[in-house]
Amino acid sequence: MSRLAMPMRAAQRFALPLLVIVSVGLIVLGKADILLLERARADLNDFFAPLFEAIAQPVGVAASGVRRIEDHFTVYEENQRLREENARLLQWQEVAQRLETENEELRQMLHFTPQGVRGYITGRVIANSGGAFLRNVLVDVGERQGVERGQAALGGEGVAGRVTEVGSRAARVLLLTDLNSRVPVVIEETRERAVLAGDNTSRPRLIYLPEKSAIQVGDRVVTAGSGGIFPPGLPVGAVSSIDGDIVRVEPEAELSRLEYVRIVDFGLSASVLPQSVVPAPKPSRGGRRAVDPDIDSRP
Repeated sequence: MSRLAMPMRAAQRFALPLLVIVSVGLIVLGKADILLLERARADLNDFFAPLFEAIAQPVGVAASGVRRIEDHFTVYEENQRLREENARLLQWQEVAQRLETENEELRQMLHFTPQGVRGYITGRVIANSGGAFLRNVLVDVGERQGVERGQAALGGEGVAGRVTEVGSRAARVLLLTDLNSRVPVVIEETRERAVLAGDNTSRPRLIYLPEKSAIQVGDRVVTAGSGGIFPPGLPVGAVSSIDGDIVRVEPEAELSRLEYVRIVDFGLSASVLPQSVVPAPKPSRGGRRAVDPDIDSRP
C-alpha cells in the first residue's frame, strides 16, 4: 500500500463522525440561541439589501421603459384603428346625407302633382354645365322614355326649366337661370304679368313689369300659361330683391343642387317646336304618304 493512500483512508474514516458532530453542534446551538441566528440572518439581509436595491432599480427602469414602448405601440395601433373607423363612418355619413337629400327631393316631387298632366318621368341629373355662359343640365332619360322637346322640367315643387334637346337616352334641360330662358309669369298677389328672364345668375330677373307696379319682396311668382310652354299656375319662385327697375326672383327649385328632375308632359310641347323638328308623318304600309288636308289643299 502506498504512503498517499493511507492518509486518504484515515480522512474518510474520520469525515463522517466529524460531520455528525458539527450537525449536532449546530442543532444544539440553534436550540440554545435562536435569537442569535435570527440576528445573523438580519445582518446578512442588511448587508445584501443595498446590493439588491442597486440591481432592482435599473431592472425596474428597464421594465418601465419596455411598458412605455408597448403602450406607445398599443396607442398607435388604436389610433390607426380609430382613424380608419372614423373614415368609414364619415363615408357612410356622406352616403346617408346624400341619400336623405335625394329622398327628400323625390318626396317633394311625389307630393307635387300639377293639374293637367298627361304623363311624367323622373330623370337623374348626370351632368351640369355650370359654366359662365350656360345654365343647363343633362338628364338620363330621352326618347326611349317618351321625353320630347319643349316639355316642362320640374325640380322639387317648382319649375326648373324646359327640355331643349332630346336624344334616345338623354335629354338637355334649359334652366330658368340661363341667359336664353324666357318664361311668361304672373305675380300671384298683384296679378301683374311679366317675363322671367335668366341672366346666368342664380336669381333671374322680372322684365316687362308695369310702370307703377305694386310688387313687393316675398310675392310669389307663378307661370302665366301664355306662350304655350307651361300651363298657368305652376310655382316659379318668390321675389327676393327690388333694386329700382331690377326685380329678382329666387327660384322655388334649388337649381344649383338638382339631383332629379321630373319631365312633365302637359300636351303643350309640340306647340313650341319649330316646324323643322316636328316629326314628319310616317308613310302607310302601302307606301302612300299620310295626307294632311291643310297642306294638300294649298295651291
